[in-house]
Amino acid sequence: MTEFVLIAFALIAGLLMTRLFKKAGLNFPDVTAFLITGLLIGPYGLGRLGIEGVGFTSMAEVARVDFISKAALGFIAFSIGNEFKLSHLQGTGKQATIIGIAQAVVAMIVVDIILLAVHYIAPDKLSIPAAITMGAIATATAPAATLMVVKQYKAHGELTSLLLPIVALDDAVGLVMFAVSFGVAQAMVSSTISIVAILVNPIIEIVASLLLGALLGAILTKIEELFFSNSNRLSMSIAFVLLTIALCTLEFEVGPVTLRFSSLLVCMMLGTTLCNLCPRSGDIMKRTDMWTAPLNALFFIISGAELELNVFSDITVVIIGVLYIAARSAGKYFGARESSRFSGCNDNIVKYLGFTLLPQAGVALGMCQQAVTLGSYDGKLIKNIILFAVLIYELAGPSITHWALLSSGDIDKTPESKTSHDRFNTPKDIKS
Repeated sequence: MTEFVLIAFALIAGLLMTRLFKKAGLNFPDVTAFLITGLLIGPYGLGRLGIEGVGFTSMAEVARVDFISKAALGFIAFSIGNEFKLSHLQGTGKQATIIGIAQAVVAMIVVDIILLAVHYIAPDKLSIPAAITMGAIATATAPAATLMVVKQYKAHGELTSLLLPIVALDDAVGLVMFAVSFGVAQAMVSSTISIVAILVNPIIEIVASLLLGALLGAILTKIEELFFSNSNRLSMSIAFVLLTIALCTLEFEVGPVTLRFSSLLVCMMLGTTLCNLCPRSGDIMKRTDMWTAPLNALFFIISGAELELNVFSDITVVIIGVLYIAARSAGKYFGARESSRFSGCNDNIVKYLGFTLLPQAGVALGMCQQAVTLGSYDGKLIKNIILFAVLIYELAGPSITHWALLSSGDIDKTPESKTSHDRFNTPKDIKS
């Protein structure tokens, strides 16, 4: 009963906050309003009052509704998979691949250089394993915030059509970079090197995730042919995404090799396969997006409640966190700018693409949970710094993304009230 009251209270509060922002003349994306709502009703806000059902009184209470976040991420990845339609990628596929890899690698290198410099200045505050681990985490970009901004403002154009595949590809690149860097960090701590952990496991995870997503997408396409009702097709699509999320929790040990799946990659491949094989995929995706709008709102409200404000109490975390944010932002921006220029993109993309790649949340926090095993001091330091960075990125990132898309011309400059009367409407086809 309590979980349902919390969910209802959170959603109502989040939606009212978007209205309050508009009344106050604050032209922030709804994502920002939802995140601030989460902070206000979280354990560091209303939750301190200890009134059951009015705010999250503890992180344990937030964790009880975490299944909503997992489901929302699955549907977000499923929706992003729709951007990998082969007919759409004929003109941008090569550019998206080059930029997606380059901006992630450059961000990692810049963060590594800055944090390793911190290590040599203050070796007792930051170790080399912690520095290179955070460098790898810097590769991750949050697809959820980007997609929500695109949907709310109905962004469409060359920048948007290139952005969404890059954000999706970024997750795959990030998984590989993190696995390699974290494997090296673990080897430095334990003085043993495992080629399986550094190279084999991440490659198997990516390949297995893509194969599982493709298989489930092909099955879903065949099953959709059995139905003629749009509501039944929608229900079947929702069921398959939920099934996919559940299957991704499976993990197998085969000798020294660990077989696991990335729910983001599997759900993304599910959407990609469906949109390329099923002639009715466009309508299915639009209906699914409309159904998941409240789910996505709850995802950001819960994400806001999960942010731990006590990280500001440690000056070491704040200083290293500021350096991490500055280095990652510079790496993302310049990596995207130079690689898009090299790829022959137009001036708008060269100028603004880097700004849209700043948000960081779910994937980075997942990497962070794994990094905690690096050691008591290093693990806690990494967790607190990434939490600090996520707090800043999630509050500022959506507004920066909105500004970049607006400045590039991908968002209509007329007031939102005249162009988007219903924030839960799905965007027009990006190629239209």
